Amino acid sequence: MYLMKDITRDGNPILRQQSETVPYPLSAEDRKLGQKMMQYLEISQDPEQCEKYQLRAGVGLAAPQVGVGKLMAAVLTPPDEDDPEQISPFKAIMVNPVIVSSSVQQAALTVGEGCLSVDKEFPGYVPRSDRITVHYQDLDGAEHQVRLKHYPAIIVQHEIDHLHGTLFYDHIDKNQPFRRDRSEIFID
Repeated sequence: MYLMKDITRDGNPILRQQSETVPYPLSAEDRKLGQKMMQYLEISQDPEQCEKYQLRAGVGLAAPQVGVGKLMAAVLTPPDEDDPEQISPFKAIMVNPVIVSSSVQQAALTVGEGCLSVDKEFPGYVPRSDRITVHYQDLDGAEHQVRLKHYPAIIVQHEIDHLHGTLFYDHIDKNQPFRRDRSEIFID
């Protein structure tokens, strides 16, 4: 099980590197990597377990964040009762994910973004595509193509950024961090 001490922190060069494609069939080591990343998310979202293991809650974790330069990430978004189209959480271990299409319309979280690897706060809006279609393989090699919008789309883009050496604060407008564009959707 990953603990906070296992999370790679900002400043480590692996967080700024391009990750490598993961070959199939997966090695036992790669399979375990995916499972442990998802396990971290599941435990971190359980308040009792989160406190017990002193974790920071997370909705996504990419392989570079645990020191592995491979194209793999786990995502576990909680259900959104306010959005009838997103009743169940998006849960996936994504191997070799690629965004194949994205909307022109932008979205941002009103509270900004955070990251398990970044201890410092970076206030400001992180503009991202409101809707994306992402193609990925699962641990068994099955291919998936899913359309996501709003919060799950933001989370997946955040994790895929990690796989390409980009951190969320790279997207914040340094001159006007809280500039709002009327065409953007702001998500609470």
